[in-house]
Amino acid sequence: MVTLSDAAGIGSRDKFLAVISTTRADGTIQSSVVNAGVLADPQSGQDVVAFVTYGRAKLANLRARPQITVTFRAGWQWAAIEGAARIIGPDDPAPGVDAEQLRVLRREVFTAAGGTHDDWDEYDRVMERERRAVVLVTPTRAYSN
Repeated sequence: MVTLSDAAGIGSRDKFLAVISTTRADGTIQSSVVNAGVLADPQSGQDVVAFVTYGRAKLANLRARPQITVTFRAGWQWAAIEGAARIIGPDDPAPGVDAEQLRVLRREVFTAAGGTHDDWDEYDRVMERERRAVVLVTPTRAYSN
């Protein structure tokens, strides 16, 4: 059985790139590539897969249908995590998460996904200007090759 730690290990070998797949209203699949990592959910403490996005299609799909698959790969090795997504962002407020907590959470997710930054203040400004949201995926199924 694959774990979130296993999935993150695979992701770490290729810049934490992951394919995320959501479901459109017509039942077809919408996929894109993001940087994703694993960290503790700020509210439950449970390990989740997380990424930061401003993708309109992804967010609209997840608001309506929160099921998501996140697949990390490196070479021919891959691990998929299926689960329910929760969005926290300027357009998706979460109870108990204020603007400062969102700012910090974006940084934590970015770092968990292998990111570094020379100017965190600029990072924060861009995240706010682009109204980027954090997506937290609570795993319900994990599998791999």
